[in-house]
This record gives sequence, structure tokens and C-alpha cells, in this order.
Amino acid sequence: MKKVLFCATIDGHFKSFHLPYIKWFKEQGWEVHIASYGNSSLPYVDRKYNLSIQRSPFNFKNVGAYRELKSIIDSNNYSLIHCHTPMGGVLARLAARGARKKGTKVIYTAHGFHFFKGAPFLNWLIYYPIEKTLAKYTDCLITINQEDYTLAKRKLKACRVEHVHGVGVDIDQFRPKTIEEKLDMKISFGCKPGDFLMFYAAEFNKNKNQQLLINVLANIKGDIPNAKLLLAGDGPLLEYCKELANKKDVAHLIHFLGYRDDLYDILPMCDITVASSLREGLPVNIMESMACGLPVVASKNRGHNELVSQLNCGWTVANEEINEMGRKIKELYFNQELVKYFGLNARYNIETTYSINKVLMELCTIYISYMNEKEELKWAVH
Repeated sequence: MKKVLFCATIDGHFKSFHLPYIKWFKEQGWEVHIASYGNSSLPYVDRKYNLSIQRSPFNFKNVGAYRELKSIIDSNNYSLIHCHTPMGGVLARLAARGARKKGTKVIYTAHGFHFFKGAPFLNWLIYYPIEKTLAKYTDCLITINQEDYTLAKRKLKACRVEHVHGVGVDIDQFRPKTIEEKLDMKISFGCKPGDFLMFYAAEFNKNKNQQLLINVLANIKGDIPNAKLLLAGDGPLLEYCKELANKKDVAHLIHFLGYRDDLYDILPMCDITVASSLREGLPVNIMESMACGLPVVASKNRGHNELVSQLNCGWTVANEEINEMGRKIKELYFNQELVKYFGLNARYNIETTYSINKVLMELCTIYISYMNEKEELKWAVH
């Protein structure tokens, strides 16, 4: 039986994004192994390795994680290795150098390069040389947005570069609701039927920049007195954002929801999605919102631009443009026809390009190109 190894920094990465693809390998009769930090029980997995891998590249534990991973790879004779996340990609490709000489194929998905158009020079100085060096140990480099794909084709020397449309959205789970259903959901959630709900889900960290949204809410509360901001997630800057909300006198207008795994029960009742991050590859939170038929007002970055501006699902505004973001939110509040237009565009684009089934077919085409051509492959997507 052939074996495939998936590697990432934490178990949650696979639980959130990759179970349909792991399941597909099981349907082909392959043995599936996972290597990441944690002891989670994951479906469709034959063997789970708990690595001491850490997110920070400067954590000395990653030296031990490299040795653990090299031992795992050297003793299992994998046909394929697919690695994700920055440290998962670095350690797996280094650890698999010997295995590649024996025929193992190594795939790396870049979920957003840290070096990109407009990125700080320090990012290019640190991350670009690392990715350029590791590209020669990569049989297939997968990018999830057009800007990264163009950059990789032009500047990196991987054996093969492909573009896949993200990790896919479950369009049956994330779907629009009728006006009546939205009102009932708002009431059940503890909101008023007339509340104008703006939603954002992200870890509270420097990159996600939730303080921008808090400042925008403070700026528009006089014009949209029923505006409410729902912020899902936790993280190191959560308490800072709560203090800022109090300082700006909008704490009573913000629901800090904490970590949630039921966004499909929250998103559809909202009126719009807002997003404030400084850097994105191709954000799942935006795609899930689009699948629910929500228009988007977001900060400019390559991921937001590709999903929002290019697909005509809302607007992107320059980072830290509090007044401009506020103007766009107010324009949606006072123009329900525009909300409906953007929402229909959003849902259509997710259905036709970014659904799990569409992305699964793209990714499995890549997998199949590295499999034994004599194997009988089951193409059915469940």
C-alpha cells in the first residue's frame, strides 16, 4: 500500500482545511500519515505523529522537530509528501531531501508568501532567499492566488508551479438565508431585527488589525445607530482591542465572540462582512462570507483584492483608511439593491470557482500526475 504524508505546524490546520483531500487519498486506497503539533484525533488518518514543531522560525525546538520529521520520512518510504504552513514547508522539504533521491515527490502549498508586492524590505530580505533555496527541493509548488503564482513562476525555480483556488468552501454548509430566516436568526442570537450586523472572523494579532474596525465603528455610529460589529476569534491582542472599544465608547456595539466553530450559524444572519488584515493569501473567512451571499468591505491586500475587487463582491480600501471604509459601509447600509447585487456575485463566484468540489478536482489532478498511472483512481467527489 502506498503512503502519503501531510505535514503542517498544528493539527488544527488539517482539521480546518484539508479533511476532504485526506479523505480522497483514503478512497484511492492509500495509507495516510499526518505530522504536526498536537494529539488530535483526525478522521481518515492511519497514523498521527506529534511533532515538536513551533510556528516561530527562531524557536530552538524546531531543530528537534526536523530530526523527528527526518526519522519519520526515512523510515516510511512515502510516495508523496504534501507540506503546508511556513515552518511545515521548511522542515518537511529539508527532511525529505534524501527521500526525494529515492523517488518521493514533495508538494508544498504556499498559503501566501511573506514577500509580495508592497511587503516590507525585511520580508524580502529574510523570506525570499529561504523560499528560493527550498524551491529546488520542491517537486510541485502550489500557490493559492494569482500574484503569488506569477511571482513564483518568475522568480522561484521549483520543478513545477501550479495555481489552485484556495482550500475550498462547503457551499452546502455556508449558504444564504431568506430575509425571514435572517431576522429569526438575529432574534435567536440576542440581536434586534433591525440591527445592522458587520462580521469579521480572525485571530486577534497584529496582522489581522481588528483595531481598524473598532475605529471605523466609532466613526460611523452616529450615522448608523443600529450598527453592530461581531468579532469572532481570540489571540494575543484580544484584551487590547477590548480596551480600545471601551476607550472609543463602542464596547456596547461589539460582540467579542471568542473562538467559534459554528460560523455557518452566525454568518448568514449578518448584513455585510468587513476585514482589516494587512496581509492575506486567499482568506477562507472572506470566501465563507461570500458563500453566504454577503458583500465585503475590506482592506487592500492581494487576497482581498483577488476575491473582492476582481470578482465585484464589494470594495477594498487602503489600509488604515478609517473614513473611506466608513463611507463604503454607509453606502451599503443605505443601498439594499447594491447589497443584493454584490451578494449574488459573491455566491456565484464561490459556487463556480472556490467550492470544495471545484478545488478538490484541481488538487487531485496534481496528485494524480504523481501517482502510478496503472492504479485505478476513483474520481467521484463526495
